[in-house]
This record gives sequence, structure tokens and C-alpha cells, in this order.
Amino acid sequence: MALVTDLVGNTPYITLQRLTQGINSNIHVKIERGNPAGSIKDRPALYLIEQAEKEGLIKPGDTIIESSSGNFGISLAMIGASKGYKVIILVDPKTTQANLSMLKAFGAEIIVVTEQDDSGSYHKTRIKLANELHKKIENSFRPDQCFNPNNADAHYYRTGPEIAKQFPQGLDAIVIAVSTGGQTGGISRFFKENYPNTKIIAVDAVGSSIFSGQEHSYLLPGMGLSWTPANIENIRLIDEIYKVPDESAFMACRTLARQEGILVGGSTGASLMAAMKIAQSDKLENILCIASDSGERYLDTIYNDAWMETKVFNCDTTVHSLMQRVSDLSIYSNQPDQVANYKPELIDILGSPSKNIIQKRKSVAVY
Repeated sequence: MALVTDLVGNTPYITLQRLTQGINSNIHVKIERGNPAGSIKDRPALYLIEQAEKEGLIKPGDTIIESSSGNFGISLAMIGASKGYKVIILVDPKTTQANLSMLKAFGAEIIVVTEQDDSGSYHKTRIKLANELHKKIENSFRPDQCFNPNNADAHYYRTGPEIAKQFPQGLDAIVIAVSTGGQTGGISRFFKENYPNTKIIAVDAVGSSIFSGQEHSYLLPGMGLSWTPANIENIRLIDEIYKVPDESAFMACRTLARQEGILVGGSTGASLMAAMKIAQSDKLENILCIASDSGERYLDTIYNDAWMETKVFNCDTTVHSLMQRVSDLSIYSNQPDQVANYKPELIDILGSPSKNIIQKRKSVAVY
């Protein structure tokens, strides 16, 4: 008997043609929209729920409570509908109407958190409220994507090996947009253990302080935090970090759609900028850029000329204009440990239910 969750993983990749003319590197784009709920977040969402089921932490009829502005919440809502769980997702005013509609379509209850945290974002207030609800609601489970180490494990045990199998010739670099750190932490751990010569390139939004730096508001969806996430357990496994501004990332998305016929979200645009930069700068034969989701969720924003113009963003989609932006991009750091912004105190401040898991894993030296 096949279930929708059986379709998670085994996503294809596309090798760019028109954007890479004049570049000696092959840039491959792994299309994570091929997952059933349309994003890479299906992978950790399913893994966290499966682990909770094995440990007896959740059963049909129970409630899943999570803080998410988009893809992870949608993935949980899909899984909840498939497996018979109630789902409550805490979002914020930045959540797009398309994402809200998808959450509702899967039957999730939505709570909009409007209180900003001390960084001007909503991450901490969303997480804190989710943890408070978890304590109040009987028979509930918090996946806790920001702190639960199973998030990174999903990519260590599943995504990393899948990528390695797809590229038996090897990869010179993997470019990953950073949000809750699961992809970065898990994939970097797998590749540095098994293919240590593969560079791990982390991409953050300008305005985010995952890797320190000045905090300010930004528009890139699905990226950034005001601290280095615990799922990046060993920041030294990252080779280079880039910070990409909103406008450049959105131009990359729009150019990729017009020139290659690939529709992606903003985080992929940011990753593509970094991938093209290292292709220009280094002698790398094969570079993988992970496309976390589909651009269909951003038709009213990134792909809307009127919206772009209200933000005073350039709407040019020529390869020449994009390459100019790529040339202007510079590396943010190649010494990640010097820009680490870990805040372990947040586990207690926000009341993370993953505290015991983290302490147990450290005590037995899983890493």
C-alpha cells in the first residue's frame, strides 16, 4: 500500500545550460519541489515524525505543534492529514498568502504571531508560544525544527547519501541556503566524513545574523535567524559563507525562470548567486545548488513586476545583468568559527522541549 509520504526523497537534478555559458563549471540544481508537499522540508518533517512514532511520543489523533513561516509547516500539515494527526502551525505576518492557503488546504490550524522579538523578527516569539502551547495541550508533540538534532539527522542519513548516489563522479561543492540549519548541519557532516574534499558553501541573507553581522529586516523567505542554529553542530565543516541581498536573490530567481525554465523560491536564488560566484572564482568542475522549493509560492511577490517595483528592485532578467550582480558578490567568511553566533541559552529562554535530547546526545558523543 503506497502512501503520500512514500514519495518523499529521490528528487531529480537539472544541469544549467544558458546561465553557465562561458563558465567552466557544471552547476547542477537539485529540484526539491519534487517532494509531495513541494519542498525539501518534507524530508526533516517526515523524519522527525517517524522518530517520534518509534519512540512512542505521538499517535494518531494527537496534535503536532510547530513554529514555521512556510515550508516546514506545510510539510507537517501534509503528513498530519496523511497519518491522522491534528496540526497547529504558528506563522507570522511575513507568511505569504499562498503558504497560508496551503496550510488551510491540508487542514492545519493557523495561529498568526504578531509580536516581534528583540531582533525585529518573529522567530523567538513564535517558538516560545509554540512551546507554551505544547505544555498546555495534552497529547501534543513539538518537532522543534530549530533545536531538535533529528532535523540535521534527516539530511545526514537520507539527503546526503542520496546526493552522493546521484553524483558518483563526485562534487566539488554543495551550496546550501541556511535557515534552521538542518540541511547545512546534516549534509556537511555526511560529506566531510565520506567526501572530505567537497566544499560546503553556506548562504545567508543580508540582515540575518546566523553568522554574526549587523541585523536588519530582509525579505528573503525561508532563510535566516538571529543566531547560529544548534543543528549546525560543527560550524568548522562549512568552508565558505556568503550573504546575499534580497534584490540579487530575486533577480537570480527571475533570470533562472526566463533563461532555464526553472521556477524556484528566493532561497534558491540566493544559493544560485553563490554557486555562480564560486564557479567564476574557483576551478570547480561540479557544483550542486539545492533548490529548496518552487517559485509558485512566490508568484505574487518575487515574480510580480509590480511588487518588485514597489521595493525598488531591478526587474532585469538578462544573463548579463545577473553576471554583473554575481561579480559584485564577495565572500563573507572562509573562517566560519570566527563568525559563529551560537546562543545556547535560548534553549532555556524559549523552553525548548529538545533540551533533553541535546544533552543526551552530547553525553554519548554522537557527533
